[in-house]
Amino acid sequence: MKYDVRIQSIAERHLAVVRRRLKWSELGGNLIPLLDRVYVQIRNGKVIQSGQNVFVYRDGAKEGVTVEVGVEVAGRFEDVEDVVYSNTPPGEVASTLHIGPYSHLGTAYDALAQWCKDHRHPRANTYWEVYGDWHEDPNKLETEVFYLLQSG
Repeated sequence: MKYDVRIQSIAERHLAVVRRRLKWSELGGNLIPLLDRVYVQIRNGKVIQSGQNVFVYRDGAKEGVTVEVGVEVAGRFEDVEDVVYSNTPPGEVASTLHIGPYSHLGTAYDALAQWCKDHRHPRANTYWEVYGDWHEDPNKLETEVFYLLQSG
């Protein structure tokens, strides 16, 4: 798939998330259960979803990464059990749209990383995915992928 990369300045997105520090090998089996914890609070009326599902990855290192798995909300709210307020960082980002199965999201990240390297846009250590509406056909799934760029 060909990925078109855009550079843009964006505002923060308000999020309701469950935050965990995970090893890279633990990501696959743990992200959806974390998202399910947010949806429990949505169904209970404790969190009001206003947008898409968003997965944020911060402070990646050899041993692991801090993940924030959740949904867009209109603004700040009181923490509910392990569902807490967070946000995507505002600033300049490189982004692309991945169309297809979630299992192939790595190709979008690879394309973004290569584009940033080729165009001398150093990446910060924060990136995220905004998931489009669900489709039964995995080839129609849309996911926006963002890399925060280093300022200055």
